[in-house]
Order: sequence, then C-alpha cells, then structure tokens
Amino acid sequence: QVDGTPTDCVMLALEALLPERPDFVLSGVNHGPNMGEDVLYSGTVAAAKQGYLFGLSAAAFSVPLNGEVPDFAGLRPWLLRTLETLLRLERPFLVNVNLPLRPKGFLWTRQSVRAYEGVVIPGEDPMGRPFYWFASRPLKEAAEGTDRWAVAQGFVSATPLRLDLTDETRLQPALAQE
Repeated sequence: QVDGTPTDCVMLALEALLPERPDFVLSGVNHGPNMGEDVLYSGTVAAAKQGYLFGLSAAAFSVPLNGEVPDFAGLRPWLLRTLETLLRLERPFLVNVNLPLRPKGFLWTRQSVRAYEGVVIPGEDPMGRPFYWFASRPLKEAAEGTDRWAVAQGFVSATPLRLDLTDETRLQPALAQE
C-alpha cells in the first residue's frame, strides 16, 4: 500500500521496490474517461508520464463509464490487441488509451480540445455537509479523429502524447519582442 499519488507509486516502484527496471509502465484501467483536457490532470496519465520521464515506454488505460459498469472480461481481447499494437511502436512511447464499453475497432487519434459551459451545483449531504457537483456541457461535438469522437463511435482510442506543452506559435513572437 502506498499513501501517495499514482506518480508516487511509479517512482517508488522504479527507484526502490523493483529488483530491476521494467520495460513498460502500464497505468490503469481507470474507471472514467481520460480524454481531451483530462490528460492534463489525470492521475492515470500522470503515472504513465512518470514512467516515460524515466525513459520507459508507458501507456495509460481508461474506460469511460457513461453510468455503466464495465465488463472487463469482454474488454480483455481489446486490451490485448491494443497492447500488441503498442509493442510494435518505436520505444520509448507514451500513449493514452480509452476503451468504450463495447469496442468495434481501434483508431489512432489526436487529443480533443473542447470548449464547454461549466456549472457548479451546490448541495448538502445527509450529514449536513456541503458538497459541490461539477457539471459541464460541451458547446460543440467532438471533432472527427479525436479521442472523444472515436470513443463515441465505439472505437478504442489510442493517442500518442508528448510532455512538452509549449505553444510554439506564441513562443517565437514573444522571443522576438525581447
């Protein structure tokens, strides 16, 4: 048991617990989506990123639930096919994978970016403690070829990721102003 974040678990395993370094870091399967902007704050994706920072190939796996309980036995063939596909990639790699509840295929995708209308709904639990329910509604449909679009169409979405989030188009003019 580790009292820490998913990233802490990977660091502890790699630096202290494992007798030798593994070839891969596989994170998940997370219950809930890690698509679009979710990759910025996902613990599941962060654990995979930590492995990648150590020079290892890494993948994060998630299942968007849509109020349903996943049938992991039914997803097993798709997990295996996805792993076989990843093993053919040049190493090291970092990939974010989302599996719909009933996959019909596999697609390489790009990360979706969505504008949404957010709502915070205050409430109170049965003990009288305040809670806040975060809700959002996308302002437009996911673009074709993105992770959200692929999962909505029933495809396993595999999105290659990188760590550098630098906006190159803004960096060059900013450097020129100095």
